[in-house]
Amino acid sequence: MYEVCGEKELKVILALDPGDSISGVARKIDENRETIRRVVNRLEEAGYVVHDDGLRLVDQTVRDAGLEFLTAAVDISPPSISEAYVLPEFAGMEYAFTAIDAVYVWTLGGYQVARNPDDYPLFIAVHESELDAWTEFFDRFGIPASEERQPTEDLDSTNQIVLKPQSQIDAEMVDGRPAIPLEETVAFANEHYATFQSALDMLDRMYDSVDTDANYRPN
Repeated sequence: MYEVCGEKELKVILALDPGDSISGVARKIDENRETIRRVVNRLEEAGYVVHDDGLRLVDQTVRDAGLEFLTAAVDISPPSISEAYVLPEFAGMEYAFTAIDAVYVWTLGGYQVARNPDDYPLFIAVHESELDAWTEFFDRFGIPASEERQPTEDLDSTNQIVLKPQSQIDAEMVDGRPAIPLEETVAFANEHYATFQSALDMLDRMYDSVDTDANYRPN
C-alpha cells in the first residue's frame, strides 16, 4: 500500500502518459533511467502501473490524489526552480518551452541567460484555449502565471510563469523536454543577438542544421 509514498514514485505517477517508456518518464522528471526502472518495477508489482506496449497508470484517481497532496504541501515546501521546470509535466496539457527557455533546452542546459534566483521567470508556449487552465494549474502551486513578465516586487513567489498562448504548438522533444522547434529558437536568439551571441555559437556547433554568423569568443 505504501509503494506510492516515495518522492520518485509520486513523480512517475504524475508524469506518466499512456504509452510512455521508462526512459521517457525518466527524462520528463529529470531522473536517472535505472532509478526510474526500479521505481516502475515496484509500482507494477504493486498493481499501480502496467507495462504493456508502453506504460499505463491503472487508476487515474491515484494520480489525482497525488496532485492534491502536492498542492496541499505548497505552503510548507514551495517549488524550487528545478521543480518548477518539471511541474508542467503534471498538468496533462500540451506545452513547449519557448523564448529564453527554448535556448536553455536546445543547448542542453549549456547556455543559461542571467536570471536571478529571487526573480526567475519560466517561459512556456501553451494552447490559447487552455490559457486559463494553465493559470489555474500554476496557481495551485503558488506560482503566478500571466502573459507578461511581472515585476518581482509585485509577487510573493520567486518563480513566475510567462505564458505564450498559441493557436497550435509544434513541440520537439529535446532530452525529454518539449521545446519550440530549433529553427524558431535560433530566430528568437537572433532577434536578441547581444544576449544570445554565445548561445548561437553553441547551437551552431551542436546542430548541423544551424548555420549562424555568431563567432563568440569570451574575453
